[in-house]
Amino acid sequence: MSQFQASIINIQKHDALHIVTFQTEAFTLHMMSLELDEKISVGTKVLLGVKASSVAIAKDFSGELSYANQLELEVHKIQEGELLCSLELKAKNFELESIITLGSKNRMKLQVADTITALIKSSDLYITEVL
Repeated sequence: MSQFQASIINIQKHDALHIVTFQTEAFTLHMMSLELDEKISVGTKVLLGVKASSVAIAKDFSGELSYANQLELEVHKIQEGELLCSLELKAKNFELESIITLGSKNRMKLQVADTITALIKSSDLYITEVL
């Protein structure tokens, strides 16, 4: 799981659905939530989380996707296992981990220092702690 600090900059609400927008040091991120704690409002600082297996990777991508969170990052470290591969991704002080299959890593010819786009659905981002 990756965690990072962010501040809430916008909250949209309709019935029980919330779309929350966050600002980190490097990116603007969006989260979709059916429930939102009463303590959470614009300006609240939080710790966000995302499971490494929920972070998809695109290389040399052009086009439109429905992913709300599309982050341009650099591959900082690659750890290969028998079937899976862990990618440590960075931009400025922002760090994120992605776990993909070793077959995908090889097909994409991913290497350290490659620039990739990390894709996170807004429903996969969550608040782990209110700071």
